[in-house]
Amino acid sequence: MKPEIELLSQMIATPSLSRQEEGTASLIFDWLASRGAEPRRFRNNVYALSADFDPKRPTLLLNSHHDTVKPAASYTRDPFKPTVEDGRLYGLGSNDAGASVVSLIRTFLDLRTAPLPFNLLLAITAEEEVGGENGMRAFLPHLAEEGIGISCAIVGEPTGMQAAVAERGLVVLDCVTPGVTGHAARGEGINAIYRAIDDIEALRNFRFPAESAILGPVSVNITQINAGWQHNAIPDECKWVVDIRTTDAFTNEETVELMRSAVKWSVLTPRSTRVRASVIADSHPLVRGAVSLGCGTFVSPTTSDMSLMYDFPSLKIGPGQSSRSHSADEFILLSEIEGAIPLYKELIGSLQL
Repeated sequence: MKPEIELLSQMIATPSLSRQEEGTASLIFDWLASRGAEPRRFRNNVYALSADFDPKRPTLLLNSHHDTVKPAASYTRDPFKPTVEDGRLYGLGSNDAGASVVSLIRTFLDLRTAPLPFNLLLAITAEEEVGGENGMRAFLPHLAEEGIGISCAIVGEPTGMQAAVAERGLVVLDCVTPGVTGHAARGEGINAIYRAIDDIEALRNFRFPAESAILGPVSVNITQINAGWQHNAIPDECKWVVDIRTTDAFTNEETVELMRSAVKWSVLTPRSTRVRASVIADSHPLVRGAVSLGCGTFVSPTTSDMSLMYDFPSLKIGPGQSSRSHSADEFILLSEIEGAIPLYKELIGSLQL
């Protein structure tokens, strides 16, 4: 069994649900240490620097995540038992994103002593699936405290080794519309539902003053609504939720303010504004390099830790297929890993940052 397949098999056999990644963090740390990579660990984030790291040079981040979602109830296999059948490795996290993890680790180990004109920083991080406070959100400030800057990043996620050059951000709004209670039979009070309907209709019809050249218009959808406590009382409060998929045309904060300006009665409160849209220019060396190797470019429908990489451009590319992520009986083709490693190495070897 090839070393990267052996590592992935061990990762599958070590439960690593989000916020419970201690086991795989230790496994990856020990794997890198045994191969002379001098790894470091910050919480459950494991990272290593190229052998001749020089803070004066640009730094390329090689990143993927080792946490997984909970296994789907419809699994027919043991999600924590790695099994190879007909060229497929089955197991939870095999596709999302274990295959990217082991491919990037192998790439880093093969290149960490190569005479590149930039540094390599391998970072296998935690809590990506939940956008947790101890994953990339904590890791990037930690790197800054260590004096390690990042120029650009390759983010390993299952894209079929095609280059995802953009992904939308996300803002979820919790909305509260006030009314005045009264007896339904007497027609008293002010119905919060009717007010909410007016504001919901305003958001449905709202048109943003600009569109992203690559991501198109901001997407706004009402996804939940709740009001009232009994049939004969006018509800004095209506709560509803808005799912907004943001673009680079507006910051998340600007998007929230535009939504607030469109309603009359309701109070709109964002749960967070940190999951931002990500776009990398076609002219960036990472994109040009990927295209020159025959990779197509596309806009990703899913979010990743790229949404937290505010200060540097990032390209999402990795083995596997997004359609297999979070599915029952998840698997990765061994050939997908075998093909990813030389492509990663060729892409990195051709870069001029």
